[in-house]
Amino acid sequence: MNELINVTPLWENLKCRTEPILLYGMGNGADMIIKVLEYYNIQWQDTFASDGFVRGHFFHGKKVLSLSEAEEKYGDFIVLMTFAVHDEKTMEYVKELSVRHELYSPTVCVVGGEPFTYEYFKENEQLFRRAFELLADEKSKEDYLNVLRYKISGKTEYLFKAHSDKMSVYSDILCLGNEETIVDLGAYDGDTIREFNQATKGSYNKIIAFEPDGKNFRKLTEKTRGLCNIETHNIGAWDKRETLYFAKKGGRNSRADESGVPVEFDSVDNIVNERVTLIKMDIEGAEMKALEGARQTILKYLPKLYVCAYHRNEDLFALILKINELSDDYKIYFRQHPYIPSWESNLYAIPKGSV
Repeated sequence: MNELINVTPLWENLKCRTEPILLYGMGNGADMIIKVLEYYNIQWQDTFASDGFVRGHFFHGKKVLSLSEAEEKYGDFIVLMTFAVHDEKTMEYVKELSVRHELYSPTVCVVGGEPFTYEYFKENEQLFRRAFELLADEKSKEDYLNVLRYKISGKTEYLFKAHSDKMSVYSDILCLGNEETIVDLGAYDGDTIREFNQATKGSYNKIIAFEPDGKNFRKLTEKTRGLCNIETHNIGAWDKRETLYFAKKGGRNSRADESGVPVEFDSVDNIVNERVTLIKMDIEGAEMKALEGARQTILKYLPKLYVCAYHRNEDLFALILKINELSDDYKIYFRQHPYIPSWESNLYAIPKGSV
C-alpha cells in the first residue's frame, strides 16, 4: 500500500530543512505539536496569528507576531498550522496562505495526543490495506488514500482533494427516508439531529439520543424541544452498563477520562428495545466500545451505520475491520467532509443491496 501513498513524511521533511519554522496559532494544539518537534529535535522560531487576532499575546515566552510582522522579520518561512477550522471562509484563507508560504497541518489524534507518523503507518500497513480493500466504491478508496497522504505528509492539498459535501451523503448513501428510527450516540447539542431533520424534511419515526455531558445535554433538550419524537438519555455509549470517569468540557471534545467525574454509560443493546434503521457514533474515541455494545442490535436489524473515524490513530483501519467483523453484509463507504485537520473522516455502512 505504501506504493499508493508515495509522499514525503512530514517530520522527516522538516528535519532536513533550513528555513525558519513558524507556528500558526497557539493553544493546546500548538502545545502538542511543540512536543512532537522537541521529540524529533526540530527547532521552531516563532508563533504568529492572523493580523486581526494579535493582541499582545505571548506564547512559550515569545511574543505572538502578526502575519505581516512575521513576513517582515523572516521573509519566507515554513508554516505549521496548529488549530482546527471547518468554516469555508477560513479554509479559503488557509489555501491563500499556502500559496504565499509552504504550509503544513500536522495530524495529532484527538484522544491521546499522539502524532500520526509514517512509522505508525508502516507498522500497521497491512491493517490499513485490509481496511482499504473493504471500501465499497472508488471514491471511498481515493479519498481514503488522500487522507492518508495528508496525515503522513501534512500537506493540506491532499485533504482538500478528499473533501465532499455531507448533506449529499444523507441523500446518496444513507438515503434517509420518512420511516427512520435513528440512534444518535454523542448527540452534543442536537447538531446532527438538525441535519437528520433537514435530510428527512422532518418526517421520521423516532430519534433516540445519547449525550453524557450535562451541559451539552441541557443544550440538546433545549434545541430539540420543538422537534417531534425525540427521546434523550443523559448517558454515554459503551459496550455495557458501567460508571466511568468523564471529562465534562461542555463542548464537542467531552469524553471518558480518568481525571473527570463519575457518569453513567450503557450500551445500545441495553437501552434501545426496538427496530433501528440508523446508528450514528461521534463519541470521542469510544466508537469501538459502542459498536460492540450494539452487536445484537446490528445483528438483528442491520441498521445503517454512520461512524466517525478520526479520534484515534487506529480508527481509520480498526473501525472498518470491526464493522466487517460484526457483519459482512455491509458495504462500507468512506467520506472526508471539509475540516482541517482531517476531523470529519466518517464511515457509512449500508446493508448490501440497499445502494
